[in-house]
Amino acid sequence: MKKVINLFVIALFFLFFFSIIRFYFSEKNIKDTNLNRLNINEIIKKKTSNLPVLSNDTDNIIEFNSTYADEIKEEAPRNFWNLLKSK
Repeated sequence: MKKVINLFVIALFFLFFFSIIRFYFSEKNIKDTNLNRLNINEIIKKKTSNLPVLSNDTDNIIEFNSTYADEIKEEAPRNFWNLLKSK
């Protein structure tokens, strides 16, 4: 029974890859691919011509926080190198 199942799985495996290879090398697929490659600029223009242009609504939204630099200056100095000194 196990050999029959293995044989069935192998047959499905080869059938799957044979179908993919047959489709990939078919005349219809090659013709469609070449046509698509030749007309790619027109396809892009057609798809981008109807894109909406959004208005800019980000004026005066972002404010720079300058107090961060002041907070760093007010902090105590770091003592990392003092930890490595021998007493």
